[in-house]
Amino acid sequence: MFAALAHPARRAMLARLCQGTATVGELAEPFDMSLPAVTKHLKVLERAELISRSKSAQWRLCRLEAAPLNTASGWIEEQRKVWESRLDRLEDYLHVLQNEKGKDDGNE
Repeated sequence: MFAALAHPARRAMLARLCQGTATVGELAEPFDMSLPAVTKHLKVLERAELISRSKSAQWRLCRLEAAPLNTASGWIEEQRKVWESRLDRLEDYLHVLQNEKGKDDGNE
């Protein structure tokens, strides 16, 4: 999923799909790329289960699938908490070292 999100065009397509379903042509409109290139990007998003595609008459509709993004968001939040805690402990330790150095230098 993160590899699928790595490309700015795919992120822009997902942002557009946040507004609702769209055809492949509507998703391709803002980009200076061929329709086959857009289709390749959509296949990447579909394999990552970030979108689903359906056929309605002659239109190929794309829809955002939020569940994988919610899962990723939860994982990222857990990682943020872990790293913030680690950095807080490191900061505390550095303050201890700084205070000990100050005592050794006779500044306190």
